[in-house]
Amino acid sequence: MYDLAVIGGGPSGTAAGRLAGKYGLDTLLIEKEKFPRAKPCGGAFSNQAKSYLDFELPDRILEKNVFGARVHFKDKVIEEHKDYQIASIVTRKKLDNFLLQKAAESGINIHTGKKVKKCEKKQGYVDIYTPDNCYQARYVVIAEGAQGSLKKMIRENITPGEFGLCLVTEIEDSKQHIDEYIYNAIDIHFGLAEMGYGWIFPHEDHFSVGIGGLADKLSRPLEKMKSFLHNNGFSENTDIKRHLIPVGGLKRKITSGRMLLSGDAAGFVDSFYGEGIAYAIRSGQIAVEVIKELLDNKTASGNLEEYKKRCEQEFADNLKYSLWLSRLMHRYPNIFIKLLSSNREVINTYLEVPALKRSYKNFLGWLVPRLPKFLLMDSRIGHYFARSD
Repeated sequence: MYDLAVIGGGPSGTAAGRLAGKYGLDTLLIEKEKFPRAKPCGGAFSNQAKSYLDFELPDRILEKNVFGARVHFKDKVIEEHKDYQIASIVTRKKLDNFLLQKAAESGINIHTGKKVKKCEKKQGYVDIYTPDNCYQARYVVIAEGAQGSLKKMIRENITPGEFGLCLVTEIEDSKQHIDEYIYNAIDIHFGLAEMGYGWIFPHEDHFSVGIGGLADKLSRPLEKMKSFLHNNGFSENTDIKRHLIPVGGLKRKITSGRMLLSGDAAGFVDSFYGEGIAYAIRSGQIAVEVIKELLDNKTASGNLEEYKKRCEQEFADNLKYSLWLSRLMHRYPNIFIKLLSSNREVINTYLEVPALKRSYKNFLGWLVPRLPKFLLMDSRIGHYFARSD
């Protein structure tokens, strides 16, 4: 009988496992893949994500420093840089393997290459079934990411409108050419898909190139991905991976009995630029903080609703307002991009959000008074804000 079972060895699962081990909880982490394993991802790692770690990431993991962004929409291009770092570029295969090693340092049991088929609630514990075994734990953190099926035990009604579909590939290139293409910045292309964008992120020895948008709105995704590659000078004959990311900011059920969802499985993702690692790490930690208190009989409520409450207190506002900004941006793209192209201060100010110098709520509070008068007078916008409140 384990105190805690963590299902998933990504950033959320390893954050939960590491903290549980440091607390002295008898913990089992189960991951379906053998590590290191390939992970489709652009690789932007925000300062917010770094701030949640209790250790430094080595230079071999932090491949590039990000100080700015180049933004495209139709024929317009804007590039802005800060005098401070706003994020780093990582390769998830390397990052996730390193985070798993840091979790192992805390003394927890880690089983890789084992897929959890199902969990069954019992009186006071949970049975966790793999193809060759059954484990038992008093609490379970499901950190399997957006594409896993176990979350349906907690939240059954999952629709395509809750997820974004991303297509991504890696294009090998020389460090010199990568730096010549874009230096210490990321390349973002709006207007390719609803609630999404295309990206070209510079790594140490390759570009991460991809597109993403709402799963139920992104028609002919492979065709659009190949067109994006061609239009930006890359070969279409490359290994293209697909993966899902949840739309953050939506209200979701994330606990049931002694089980809870964390990270992407819970839907904790920035809806504007798709970053979820920071929320994955922190939600995994919050889960263990609450479970430790329950095991110590310190939480008066006696159930995992405290986990939901603490997640809401820490980052629900940021997720909600990132969703608002994304919906406005993609509902009125010409208006918003016109504003971006005529006022460089907008993108410059937005870069303060991933740098942890400004929240989304604060950014929207700064942005709205600066919108053109015809935008503020537009009854559709007024109706949208009234409905979203």
